[in-house]
Amino acid sequence: MHADLAEVMIGADQVAARVRAMAMEICRDYPADAAHAKGLVLVPVLTGAFMFLADLVRHLPHKIRIEVVTVSSYPGASTVSKGAALVGVLPKDLEGRDVLIIDDILDSGQTLGLLVDEILKRHPRSVRTCVFLRKQCSRVREVACDYVGFDIPDKFVVGYGLDYDGFYRNLPYVGVMRTPGDGCNAESSR
Repeated sequence: MHADLAEVMIGADQVAARVRAMAMEICRDYPADAAHAKGLVLVPVLTGAFMFLADLVRHLPHKIRIEVVTVSSYPGASTVSKGAALVGVLPKDLEGRDVLIIDDILDSGQTLGLLVDEILKRHPRSVRTCVFLRKQCSRVREVACDYVGFDIPDKFVVGYGLDYDGFYRNLPYVGVMRTPGDGCNAESSR
């Protein structure tokens, strides 16, 4: 375990097993056949979802297009969000397509809520959400999650793509920071 962590919450083997199981769930809902000839459009939220996305797509036999989006909410060394805001643009060609939003963590619901709203304006065939972690806490905005890796307590976590001040994303497991974090409070928007 890294010295800056109080504990390992989810080990690397647990992560790998759950990601494989989530891919099977997605395959049940999105058959990789002629009915989905336009393919599945994955919209991962960067930078946090990159490790989860990389492992997940290796288990999906679909025709896949990946359209990344960046949402800013936790600037620098903050554990408290400054609000969700799109950075850059969303893909335009989503009309009639099946879209799956991929995010690292759901806590306040602001990031996923913003993305669902914006993607629905582009008239997709369907929009679903997939999160690696879902914090058990009060949300600023309730957002339904179609696929959830793990439900976790309200603690500030890092690893497997999640960061603190840009660090710890490379850890193959999820750990709880020793640094005090507010977790999922009214100011949070992850």
